[in-house]
Parts: sequence; C-alpha cells; structure tokens
Amino acid sequence: MRRRMTITIGAAVLALAVSAPAVADPGQPGSGLPSADNAGTQQTDSQRTGSGHPGSDHSGFGRATLTGFASLPALTFVPGSEPSGSKLGTTPVNGVTPPFAGQPVQGFSGIVRRHDGTFDVLSDNGFGAKDNSADFLLRVHRVKPDFRREKVTVLGGFNLSDPDRRVTWPLTRPDRKLTGADFDVESIVRTVDGTYWIGDEFGPFLLHFSSSGKLLEAPVPLPGVKAPENPSLNGEQPNLGRSKGFEGMARSVDGRTLYPLLEGTVTGDAAGTLRMNEFDLRRRSYTGRRWTYRLESPDNAIGDMIAVDRHRFLVIERDNLQGDAAKTKRIYMVDTRHADLRKTLVADLLDLANPRGLGGFGETFRFPFQTIEDVVILDDRTLGVLDDNNFPSSAGRTPGKPDNNEFITVRLSRPLQADIRVYR
Repeated sequence: MRRRMTITIGAAVLALAVSAPAVADPGQPGSGLPSADNAGTQQTDSQRTGSGHPGSDHSGFGRATLTGFASLPALTFVPGSEPSGSKLGTTPVNGVTPPFAGQPVQGFSGIVRRHDGTFDVLSDNGFGAKDNSADFLLRVHRVKPDFRREKVTVLGGFNLSDPDRRVTWPLTRPDRKLTGADFDVESIVRTVDGTYWIGDEFGPFLLHFSSSGKLLEAPVPLPGVKAPENPSLNGEQPNLGRSKGFEGMARSVDGRTLYPLLEGTVTGDAAGTLRMNEFDLRRRSYTGRRWTYRLESPDNAIGDMIAVDRHRFLVIERDNLQGDAAKTKRIYMVDTRHADLRKTLVADLLDLANPRGLGGFGETFRFPFQTIEDVVILDDRTLGVLDDNNFPSSAGRTPGKPDNNEFITVRLSRPLQADIRVYR
C-alpha cells in the first residue's frame, strides 16, 4: 500500500565487514555458508505453537542485532525532474508544504541487490492514492548505502514506461510514462536475463520490464481476483480491498517461478488470511498452486518477501502504527511444505540489540515506521531492511517531521541455512 521514503546507503558487502566483523563473504568459495536446500527447516510440535495463530513459532530465533545504519533525507528529489504533488493541496504536512518542484526519491517498496555494493529500490505509487498521484512518475532508483558514514547516496535510476502500448486501457500521460495513477507498484525481482518483474496492487497485475524500465508484455492479471482500481471491472464487484494487491513477491532460487503475496484478504476467505500464488515464468501463467499466510492480527499487513531456499521465505509483517504506538514490525520465516504457511519469528524490528549505539540510538534500536516494505538477504545471518516513508505523510521516527528513508542491516542470532543461490 501507500506509505513511503528515505535514502542513505553504502557498499553493502564492505560495510557489513565493518559492522559485523564475523560475517563471511556470502557466495564466495570457502565462505563456509551453508548451501544445502531446505537445511534446518524442521520444527518440533512445541516450536509450532505459541502466541498468535496456530503454526506460529514466536520463540523462533533469538534477539537480532543492528549492525548497520544509513539514512536518506526525506527532502531528496530526482535532479532535473518534473514537479509533483499538485493534488496534495498547499497545507503543510509534517512541516513540508506541497506541491514540490521535483520528483521525491521516496517510498521504497521493493529492493534488488546488485552485488556491487549498490541496490535497485522501487518507489511505490506516489502520494498514497490513485487520485493524487498522477504527477508522480514510477521509478526504480539505484542507491548505495555507506554504513560508515551512515548515509545513502542516490546514483541514478530509470522511469517505468510503456512505449510499445502493452497496456490496452488509457494511461495518464500521452508519452506513456507510467504514473502512480496507472499502477501501484509494490514489489520487484530481477530475473536471470536482467529484466524485472514488478507486482502491482491496482489489478493486481504482474508487470514485466526491461533493464531500462520499458514494459515488455501486457500486464498479467491474477485469475479470480480484482481490486476496485482494476480497469476491467466493468460494473463487476471487486473482491479485494483498495490497493491490497501484490505487496510482496519473491523469485524462486532456481529463477523459474514467482511467488506474489497479496496484502489484503480476498472476499470469502477467512479474516486475516492472505493468498500466495505461484507463477511459472517459462509458461507465463499461474500454476494453480496456492498457500495461505495468516496474519497475527487481521489489522496487520505484509510488507515484502524473499526466498530463503526452495521451500522457505522471509515475510515482513507489520501493524499500521508508527512511532511509540507501533507494536508489530516483524520478519517471519514461512515454509511452503504446508498449505497453511507455518511461521517462525526471525527478527523483531522493534527490539534490536544496538551495543554500538549506531545511528545515535540507545542499546535497543526500534524501526518504528508505519510501513516497512523491503527485505534483502545479504549473507546467511545478515538482512538488509528499508522503510517506506510515505513522503511526506509518515512521521514514525520524529513526530511532526517527515521520515527519512532508512537502510539498516540486521544480524540474526543464528544462520538461516539458506540456499547459496540466494546470495548471487
């Protein structure tokens, strides 16, 4: 959904060596990182119980530790870009007065690791709604975190567009540049050919883009599911909430399938359950296989997901609160060998050990943002996590001040035992 913004990042692998000295270089011969698929995924019956829904293991891993902190200022704009925010009015929001002279670099709702210390991050649909985001250009940014200096640098990026007219319904702009009124993009993966698949919430659709942001195929709908913004409703009743489509999406470790996860519950499904589907990239079709992710509360939402191995995935689950009010900002591991996905708590983002006082914070670090929508595996015990700052709306870090885009690294209490291909 819509809530975003902040950037400050650095050479991830080098910085991790500073912030987590004991971590091996992932993916390199002799690194000693486990590579066996499915290793260490079995749980005892007692582990599968605990607070929350049946199948949730809240003992999970031990307390995780903050090992890197970097931040991109909220008021960061794409150089030489078009004005934006014209539909936000002129009343200050968290001390920032719209409209804006450029395009904000904000709302990180998806991440791709590039293995050179840089990352591709996806801005979502703009300013929170279809109606106010027609002047927000959908874009993938290239960023580099510098954890020594605690800052993120924006190196460039590319806009998303449809010059070959793959979209058959009317778009906002005659030049076919895509905007936040056309799609609500929330998740991104890169495939072995260097192209990108992006999950949208308005359809929900799967969107296939070139390495430079050109739409390559017609949007792929999810059979039997339509959101209120879906252009093919034609009077049909939607069965998914507004902007509740593909908030998370993972690529399988063998690169053959996608696993998009809805943010909202489909009408008729049990409250607080979300559908995860399987999409075959070779056949360009859904396989019909489906799993159920159970939220700890029906009021919660998911933020992102990534594959750990053939059967296991990490999923961000969060409440809709921010700042001191935030109660649930967690990363779970789920296992697809059960249709009703079993969850193991991997990290509580509101209770991270911070023995080095990174970011100027105390011994306990909280990541208290309304929307946390990016997770990436950096090595077998280290995750990268970013917020979506919903610029200029969210103020989870400091009341009355728009949130920056923060990039943190988190060292887990024990290894994931992930497939080594995760790191490539």
